[in-house]
Amino acid sequence: MEDIWTCPDCGQQFLHENQYHSCNDRTVDSFFVGKSNDVIELFRYFVEEYQKIGRFVLHPAKSRIAFAAKIRFGYIARVGKDFIDVALTFNKAYHDNLCFYRIGEVPGGKIFQHYIRLRHKDDLNEEVRKFMRMALQAGNKQLISG
Repeated sequence: MEDIWTCPDCGQQFLHENQYHSCNDRTVDSFFVGKSNDVIELFRYFVEEYQKIGRFVLHPAKSRIAFAAKIRFGYIARVGKDFIDVALTFNKAYHDNLCFYRIGEVPGGKIFQHYIRLRHKDDLNEEVRKFMRMALQAGNKQLISG
């Protein structure tokens, strides 16, 4: 896999040199100002576990922290008092699963956001991990197996 490229203007990291993006001054840490240590620890655990599956970078934006490989494949949609909402992006809806509390279709009908609410480390079960792997495969533009 290629080396990480860092934008000289905003410091965001990308897998491709000169990758298109909107520069901003948000940091991952800025999403956790005033949040509990428990939710910060849960986020760190989630990212560490996801990094065991494969390589990606975090892109803090105005309202979310995106996950990106060759393309963006999901994001932290919301950081609550005692939870984290994760959205994983797929090109079809996976309705028959217990881990998603909502599936939203992006206008145009070709992208579906699948929302997972994490409250505890054990919420990261095998079903969730399966979809994490699938989303990362999609982010790497690989055929999804699952």
